[in-house]
Amino acid sequence: MNPTARVLAGLAAGAVIGLLLAAWHPAVALEVANVAQPVGKLWLNALQMTVVPLVLALVVIGVNTATDAAASGRIARRAIVVFIVLLTLGALFTALAAPWVFSLFPHNPALAAALDHAAALPAAQTAPVGWIDALVAIVPNNAVNAAARSAMLPLVVFALFLGFALTQISPARRGMLVEFFQAIADAMIVIVRWVLWAAPLGVFALILSVCARAGLGMLSALGVYVLTECLMYVSVTLMMLPVAVIFGGERVRRFAAALLPAQVVAVSTQSSLASLPAMLESTDQKLGYPAPVTALVLPMAVSLFRLTSPVQYVTSAAFIAWAYGIDLSAATLITGALLAVVISLGSVGLPGAVTFIATNLPVAQAMGVPLSPLGLMLAVDTLPDTLATLGNVTADLTAASVVAHQSRRDTV
Repeated sequence: MNPTARVLAGLAAGAVIGLLLAAWHPAVALEVANVAQPVGKLWLNALQMTVVPLVLALVVIGVNTATDAAASGRIARRAIVVFIVLLTLGALFTALAAPWVFSLFPHNPALAAALDHAAALPAAQTAPVGWIDALVAIVPNNAVNAAARSAMLPLVVFALFLGFALTQISPARRGMLVEFFQAIADAMIVIVRWVLWAAPLGVFALILSVCARAGLGMLSALGVYVLTECLMYVSVTLMMLPVAVIFGGERVRRFAAALLPAQVVAVSTQSSLASLPAMLESTDQKLGYPAPVTALVLPMAVSLFRLTSPVQYVTSAAFIAWAYGIDLSAATLITGALLAVVISLGSVGLPGAVTFIATNLPVAQAMGVPLSPLGLMLAVDTLPDTLATLGNVTADLTAASVVAHQSRRDTV
């Protein structure tokens, strides 16, 4: 049985047992939930302990990887700009649309109490009062203290400064430090893989505890989360078509036909990297893009650009806000969206299950929502993976169309 199937089996078993206990004898269900709850908390704590070093390392590495790519020429620099613009577009759209979609579903007040019992992560910090305090709080006066408090937004700001500062020192010293952060990231990922080995047990304990208290309300809430996430993935994927037409000079029918082979591979493999040969073939034989452009842009896109990642991070935070009945302000949504873009640039190429907590937690915390549901959401987030890969491949080819169109205009 593959890891995804094991986690889903643990989720299903915990949900069934929790619901049966709640229906049979609520008092017994509560006692069983109290026994299972520490097991789930222990598993989530093990995941959480890797978040700070992993986020710090990924952001520093991501900044230097993007800087190296941009330094390789005009086409690469243009591609980086296109990636960032499309990521920001997807994140801001999700920040606007996801809370609205969630508001269409009825809110269960008992859900927040049940999720609180499953909490293993610290409550989100209270947002500073006033925009001046919020702005000042973004830059940490003590980076070590920010890391100790798991204040993720100031920590990411420090990591950005550190990452860009490394690009200004001698190549030898820069290389040593980037390798150091890469080693930290690799070690943290190894720990996460160990913890994920016990994911079926951790998810089983978490969902049993919550379902025993909230009943079918928890399962219906997770269903709303998966449905909304899929809707966001489909929406940003469709948004790439007008981008290719307006900024890539493409015709809808021709571009859609060229997308199809790569999308078929994406659906069957759930891997953007596996879709790369099909993307290269489509851009060469069906779209006629210059080979020097596609040979550089598409591998860069697979390495640096994952459109659906910030969509996932913002949707997850919006779901938690909906589950707890929290109203998110426009400033909070924009902050979360922009942070999601930064986090996504450092996490591309890593399996989603490995980095789910590390990438979703900073955005959720920056948006001021509780962090406790993330463990349960990790279990069901594997279901929309196919649509996520489909969106990423579509965005990769869209970025190639925009860069190719601009390059052709430069030569005219």
